[in-house]
Amino acid sequence: MKTKRVKEIQRNCQGPVVKPCRLRVNPRIKSNRNQPRFISKEEGDQRKKNMEELKPRPASSSPLTPLGFLERAATVYGDCTSIIYNNTSYTWSDTHRRCLQIASSLSSTGIKRGHVVSVLAPNIPAMYELHFAVPMTGAVLNSINTRLDARIVSILLRHCESKLLFVDTLSRSLALEAISLFPPNTKPPLLVLIGDDSADAESSDSSSSTVDSRFCCTYESLVKKGDPDFKWVRPQSEWNPIVLNYTSGTTSSPKGVVHSHRGTFMMTLDSLIDWGVPKQPVYLWTLPMFHANGWSFTWGIAAVGGINVCVRKFDAPIIYSLIKKHGVTHMCGAPVVLSMLSNFPEIKPLQSPVKILTAGAPPPAAVLFRTEALGFIVSHGYGLTETGGLVVSCAWKRGWNKLPATERARLKARQGVRTLGMTEADVVDTESGLSVKRDGSTLGEIVLRGACIMLGYLKDPNGTNKCMKENGWFFTGDVGVMHPDGYMEIKDRSKDVIISGGENLSSVEVESILYNHPAIIEAAVVARPDDYWGETPCAFVSLKAGLTQKPSEKEIIEYCRAKLPHYMVPKTVVFKEELPKTSTGKIQKFLLREIAKGMGSSSTRVSKM
Repeated sequence: MKTKRVKEIQRNCQGPVVKPCRLRVNPRIKSNRNQPRFISKEEGDQRKKNMEELKPRPASSSPLTPLGFLERAATVYGDCTSIIYNNTSYTWSDTHRRCLQIASSLSSTGIKRGHVVSVLAPNIPAMYELHFAVPMTGAVLNSINTRLDARIVSILLRHCESKLLFVDTLSRSLALEAISLFPPNTKPPLLVLIGDDSADAESSDSSSSTVDSRFCCTYESLVKKGDPDFKWVRPQSEWNPIVLNYTSGTTSSPKGVVHSHRGTFMMTLDSLIDWGVPKQPVYLWTLPMFHANGWSFTWGIAAVGGINVCVRKFDAPIIYSLIKKHGVTHMCGAPVVLSMLSNFPEIKPLQSPVKILTAGAPPPAAVLFRTEALGFIVSHGYGLTETGGLVVSCAWKRGWNKLPATERARLKARQGVRTLGMTEADVVDTESGLSVKRDGSTLGEIVLRGACIMLGYLKDPNGTNKCMKENGWFFTGDVGVMHPDGYMEIKDRSKDVIISGGENLSSVEVESILYNHPAIIEAAVVARPDDYWGETPCAFVSLKAGLTQKPSEKEIIEYCRAKLPHYMVPKTVVFKEELPKTSTGKIQKFLLREIAKGMGSSSTRVSKM
């Protein structure tokens, strides 16, 4: 009867006639067909026990570390070029051997697990090699900003209790002055000189053939006496520290950020995946390695067997020359680098596209537009010293390619969404802790959680606890909004928000308008005290070279008034030849705030308008 009924229904539905099938029952299972089979408590407990018995074993729980990338590169890409610097070049076999020799020599001098080894050098081969050689001894690498003054360098060396300091030949005077500031009873680090024939030629007090007696040896002497078969020290735990980086100096009190082998491993792979870096790229080092270890691409380029084109110092002509000479495919830099490239008067469009990753400050859409018009493929992200690299990126959608160029630049100026290596990223209300509305206008603080977050601040538990809350979030101190499509956008540092007449205004929004002015090459907006409004926007700008007619303060203010709400329009415009910056290209707003503060109330100022 059932079969007849099934056929009738199938004919009515005009479907194919299917012969009904019977369920095949395992005869060994004795159960009632019409009732579900229940698992006994004993059987359930046994199943649970079977799973719980599967614990991590040594073979499956080796500590994660990026140091193994170099070992693999020497095997896979051994005879391929690893480093190019002026007339010097190395293969990955060479780099692997040299790093082991340096690590061997450091170990023989007493450097061991947990010690801090510092380096004061620009983007030269030794700086790259030390990112592997120092951690290979079990020690912690501390890369110091070469643009800091001797007083700050001395403070940092004492704070981290550095055992040894590698010093580039052009930083000799800085290092020796920093050491001279040590208190009498404080033991200074050993000094090792990194020689450089091209740098020595530039320096009047340098000679590569002589070594100051205050230096125990040279870098190359450590290479020569080291054992190329040295068994490098693997981390006992992937949570062991690998690097110590001090914040870049946009505030007046740098903090010591400590990252683990695990976090650095995850950051490195995450960055390669997110940027889509292929095997064997040609990478130009326009981003200082001492800034968050070059956003972890020091280890990343080894992972993909690329070529590191090192450069001591650069400007637009040098960058374009190296791109052409070496066939550069990838580079990183702050927005100031993009501005430098796009405002070079003699530039011609690139023969082949070059991918450039920018972060460090919100890039104005106008700068992005000009840079991409030259043939650069710009990617934009967001990160901090505390994250070790970029953890939010403006993931590009194919549909956006159909939009007008100005709209594409506007979208790309947003920081974007979390990278794969991050667990969560959000914008929250600082009082309630709840996510802000996804309307692109409600301000909140950017918060993060994921494997790449730092271990903490060295010797600063209060500072660590202040930004790494019990609820599992790392509070960045950056103010942003969340757009309806889930992409976040930075509007300011919390300390850079200007409160004028009770209204919160974003300095970044005002700066983006200023960057669109045809005569302005750099712009920064800070708060200036005002007796009536509390604070008013004060714009610091530098103008492009070769202008036949320079705009006046009144003209710039009127330009902004036509494009901004009146309360956001700068009440003051200060012209400067160049704005103060950190070594990574971030404009030092804290210095500009001091200047604006010293100008007094804008209400009592006689206007030039």
